[in-house]
Amino acid sequence: MVPKDDTQIDARSAPAGTQSGREVNESLDESHITWGSWIKQNLFHRDRYAGALLFNLAAFILPALYTTLSKLWVANIDSSLVVLTDANTYMSVVVEVINEGLPRAAWVIIGDKTRTISSRMRLTYTLIAFQTVLGVILSIIFLAAAERFAGSFVPVEVRAVSVSYVRISAFTSLASALETAIAYSTRALDKPDVPLVISSVKFLANIILDFLIISTFHVGSHTPTVNDQARIQLAVSLTAAFVGAGYFLWLSGRILRHHRSGYSSVLPNFNALMILIRPGLMTFAESAIRNALYLWLVTTIVSMGSDYATAWGVFSTIRWGLVMVPVLALEQTSLAFVGHEWGRWRKHVGVDQRHPKMEKHHLLGVARPALISCAIALSIEIPLCIVLSVVGAKPYAQWLSNSDRVAAITAHMWQTIDWCYIFYALSTQLATLLLATRPKWYLYQSLASNLLYVLPWAIVCQVVDLNPGDAWTYHSLVFGGSLVFSFVDILIVDGIWAWTLLTGRATLEKWVAVEEDRSTISDTA
Repeated sequence: MVPKDDTQIDARSAPAGTQSGREVNESLDESHITWGSWIKQNLFHRDRYAGALLFNLAAFILPALYTTLSKLWVANIDSSLVVLTDANTYMSVVVEVINEGLPRAAWVIIGDKTRTISSRMRLTYTLIAFQTVLGVILSIIFLAAAERFAGSFVPVEVRAVSVSYVRISAFTSLASALETAIAYSTRALDKPDVPLVISSVKFLANIILDFLIISTFHVGSHTPTVNDQARIQLAVSLTAAFVGAGYFLWLSGRILRHHRSGYSSVLPNFNALMILIRPGLMTFAESAIRNALYLWLVTTIVSMGSDYATAWGVFSTIRWGLVMVPVLALEQTSLAFVGHEWGRWRKHVGVDQRHPKMEKHHLLGVARPALISCAIALSIEIPLCIVLSVVGAKPYAQWLSNSDRVAAITAHMWQTIDWCYIFYALSTQLATLLLATRPKWYLYQSLASNLLYVLPWAIVCQVVDLNPGDAWTYHSLVFGGSLVFSFVDILIVDGIWAWTLLTGRATLEKWVAVEEDRSTISDTA
């Protein structure tokens, strides 16, 4: 049997705006599947969809804005060195493998509100501690392998000055790992203000230091260098991550005192780590395969020379700075609320049930956050893509790179595959149904997309004798075509996922309770 403490939540431990554990079963068919419940009192509170979305939008806008400005600072120093900032981007792709492993298990584990607040906190502390250790290890690896990394991901024209840049940036991996673990777990806890604090500190500190040290109006008579920008980014990233950790420690202390939970019950332990590892292995494998193929393709982009590689970096900045901000904010919001609804449904049917049959209205309740995110994504991405393609891409790229040649290449890249990002926006939201409920299925759909489409084209790009004149013909088929293929893929897999649940053919993952120190816990008393 599942322990009583992990299957019941009384009024004291229920988050604001939610119901107690004994009321969940009685109201599941009503309040959690009624569209009108989304516009009730406290609509914009952080534990409501609209409120969480606003917090997430703000948290994603700030780093995207700074990434854009950082290229501008470097372009003012030396436009030929703009491509150097992408070395940090490619390092972050490697870090993303560990950031998308255990942290993405937060939605289905920490986001499960049927667990006690103390057990969810213990899982959060365990996740943060484990990711911090991984971040330190990865930073040391980058520091030791700086020359080899620069040789693979920096164009030969600026490779001589890139090694020190990579070494300085190495420990941003630690900051990224810590920041991501905090952000994912706190969003799953309905505390999106924590990642917003991290983003705000990082943005303000970066802007102030960049203005004082490397801008055209910098203080002093020194000549700014690209390494100055790397040092600032390292210092600010670490500071913001630790400020976020401190804020979360303070916030979690308040939450635990409010629920009268003992502090010893939330210390990291092996049992909590194993609970996270079960779904985390699926997301880790998915991320490792996807990002390995991406970096393999990037080597063919870098080999095309500085202009082409810089254009790809500017294209990525446009993509991440404009297109991806609403997509990622909607994704994070959908993941949190799909995870909440999935946990409520599993409690309703009994967490020990491995082959339950889901009613259609319960399926709608679980899928509703993703469907709302899809509708909002369409309303934003379609006008944005049209505006960028018609008037915005080339002047924006020229502003970022300070190069007419790079701007022309970037505009061509964007105008070729801009429409594909509409499919990406939709597939990202639809994939949250799998990631926040059945991570194993999320792995399956990603394997289908990457092995059946991306891998064959990645091999073609390695075999064909590419040159800057025709390289984008192949790269556009990889990057743009994969977005369309993934959309079709996710529609099929989501359909199978829904069918197995509605017919009772699904074998759900075993629900495991977190070991707790009974002598210090009273949050369910």
